Amino acid sequence: MSRGCAVSAPAPVSDPLAAYRITEAPYYRPCSGEVALYQHAYAHRLPLILKGPTGCGKTRFVEYMAWTLGRPLVTLACNEDMTAADLVGRWLLDADGTRWHDGPLTLAARHGAICYLDEVVEARQDTTVVIHPLTDARRMLPLDRKGELVHAHPDFQLVVSYNPGYQSAAKDMKPSTRQRFAALEFDYPDATVETEIVAHEAGIDAALAAQLVGVAQGSRALRQQGLDEGISTRMLIYAGILIRDGVAPRDSCDMTLTRALTDDPDLLAALRQLVDAHFP
Repeated sequence: MSRGCAVSAPAPVSDPLAAYRITEAPYYRPCSGEVALYQHAYAHRLPLILKGPTGCGKTRFVEYMAWTLGRPLVTLACNEDMTAADLVGRWLLDADGTRWHDGPLTLAARHGAICYLDEVVEARQDTTVVIHPLTDARRMLPLDRKGELVHAHPDFQLVVSYNPGYQSAAKDMKPSTRQRFAALEFDYPDATVETEIVAHEAGIDAALAAQLVGVAQGSRALRQQGLDEGISTRMLIYAGILIRDGVAPRDSCDMTLTRALTDDPDLLAALRQLVDAHFP
């Protein structure tokens, strides 16, 4: 969804995770029992994969669950340039000499946060293999460069996400990694729920939100006709915010929905026809 949740001030020495504690409840609209399923997984600290299309609410769901469980949330957006050191940490020089700096995965494992690796398949497989000892019965993280073995805090949990629609042979999880996780699958909500979400997050009335959702549902049907993905819930919220602030609906949709989604002239024309149908 569109608005991030509030986090606390920089961490004091006594609480290294203070900056990662969520202090206000994120808005999340449950759809199909995913909250209860996550709670069962967390009760046993099972590593968890969240699968689903872009902008369907995976990250907001993790934020909501961290707040619900009262746990800090350490998030890292994965990319192909990310190294193992970006996850576990490295030696750094400062005024007092050389010191070790924990990476986000080590910080979460050491002190008991939920660690969320967003779009994990974007990272190279030789990087993500470092999570293996944390995702089986060992629950430990070797810091080879430091000569330390970190045993995961009892409250630590690892959660990763990815978009199956963008999978390829080059960007997929190794079976030896995938089989260490339980999984929850997400999709865009049904029209009624999505309308409620868009109205709440964009601050618009339900009738306008329903028009935007109608455009999105039409676009998702174009996935069989050359469009990689349809309009996401997040994009609808962007469109609603601009309309709320006085931008004409067609201009807002052109800016946040059609042009943002594709450069293909034929697909642009098809998307604009959808907008015209819902905003005559």
